[in-house]
Amino acid sequence: MFIGEYKHNLDAKGRIAIPAKFREQLRGGAVVTRGLDNCLSVYSTVGWKRIAKRLNDLPLTDANARAFARFMLAGAMSVDVDRVGRIVIPQYLRKFAKLSGSVVVAGLFDRVELWNETDWQAYQNKSETDATGIASKLTEWGI
Repeated sequence: MFIGEYKHNLDAKGRIAIPAKFREQLRGGAVVTRGLDNCLSVYSTVGWKRIAKRLNDLPLTDANARAFARFMLAGAMSVDVDRVGRIVIPQYLRKFAKLSGSVVVAGLFDRVELWNETDWQAYQNKSETDATGIASKLTEWGI
């Protein structure tokens, strides 16, 4: 399980350190892809296989299903954690998420999200402001 929020710097070669608490879960490899809200999502290989299977099972005849599968699958890249705990983020994904300098690394149970620090702060501020409204909608899902 990935939980917690960390800040790490992206170096000139596009490498970012994965928090020590997350590394063991990613030792067997990982997949990084475009995430929602202009962040990147990092999955363990096992976690990615579950997500990819579900995306593959979406109806091919539905335009929204095809678009979302393309969004997630076509941009995905396998990455390895190096001996010092870093992964390399491909340039096209860094560009998508506007990553440079300080990056927020957020654990979200089955995945890790990588955020531009400014975008993360804006998202957090909005979420905190809307927390009561968001919570009230969760009752519809039994939470």
